[in-house]
Amino acid sequence: MLKAIAEHKEMGRETFLEKYHFGKARSYVLVHDGQEYDSKAIAGVAHQWDQGRALAPGEFSGGKDHAAAWLKRLGFQVKAVQNPDWARDEVILACDLVMANSWRGLDIRDRRVVELSGLLQLLPLHAEADRNEKFRNPNGVARKTFDIATRHPDYQGKATNGGATDIQVLHEFLTRPEEMTETARLIRLGIASGELQALPPAGDEEADDEYEAPEGRLLMRRHWARERNKGLRKRKIKSVLRRGGSLACEACGFDFEAVYGDRGAGYIECHHVVPLHEAGEGTTKLTDLALICANCHRMIHRHAPWPTPAQLRGTVEQRRLHGSGGQRVVMQQRTEEQGSLKRENHGATR
Repeated sequence: MLKAIAEHKEMGRETFLEKYHFGKARSYVLVHDGQEYDSKAIAGVAHQWDQGRALAPGEFSGGKDHAAAWLKRLGFQVKAVQNPDWARDEVILACDLVMANSWRGLDIRDRRVVELSGLLQLLPLHAEADRNEKFRNPNGVARKTFDIATRHPDYQGKATNGGATDIQVLHEFLTRPEEMTETARLIRLGIASGELQALPPAGDEEADDEYEAPEGRLLMRRHWARERNKGLRKRKIKSVLRRGGSLACEACGFDFEAVYGDRGAGYIECHHVVPLHEAGEGTTKLTDLALICANCHRMIHRHAPWPTPAQLRGTVEQRRLHGSGGQRVVMQQRTEEQGSLKRENHGATR
């Protein structure tokens, strides 16, 4: 790496990139001794000092999971060229600020903008390597408030640049303001208390488009953390068994032990039934938890708004009833067809 950096420095950026057919860095740069270098080009050229030939640009990616990750593992500093897009949680906080300002954008010098800028920099949503020195600074925050304000239905002028998330969050604030305001309050409270920063790293679910939470990632992470609390789950199971209940799914009735025998004994998943915009700090009560099977758990989390286990049970029962009725009709049709065929065969034999 150091030899590639030295060659880049000696030849100059344009000549170095042209020689090895690389373009300018678009996502990440390597920072060494206070100078910035095209991270992908450096990684590709460094390959020749180890393997005898430089990698071509099309042979690998310069993204955070490839060249940028290699450089970081070797102890080099990697910095984002552009800041990441605004996450839903961040837009919720900005929209809450705009609503409090009578749906008008805020000036860069407004103390509320400065305060939100500081708060956004504390949110555990974007890795340090994905941020540059302008990450969520007051200028960017003020601009985002105008992106939201100019999308309001009552705004008469030309809308500024903004994304689909801005429009979606604005719509939700207009249609259910109490819930979204409470969501913003809980995010602020969770950051101020340190609770949200202390949550375990996000699992695969966060990158799964099948999971949807309008309240954003941070409250969703807290939701998962509470559901996965092994001590709470064991206490919930003991509580149900002590009252003479069974570990059947509260939505569909599936019983793991009844189907899988000893392998399924004592197994069931927990779902935290309190909505994200209501689940503040404090101890989770056993009554906040429902025992459900893995399939129903997935279906609850799949799309917002999440149904309660009771609501999902109603859907399951309706489908079962509809399915049984349909099966009866099909069986009746088959019986009639078989009777008709027998009569036809009987007539042919005669």
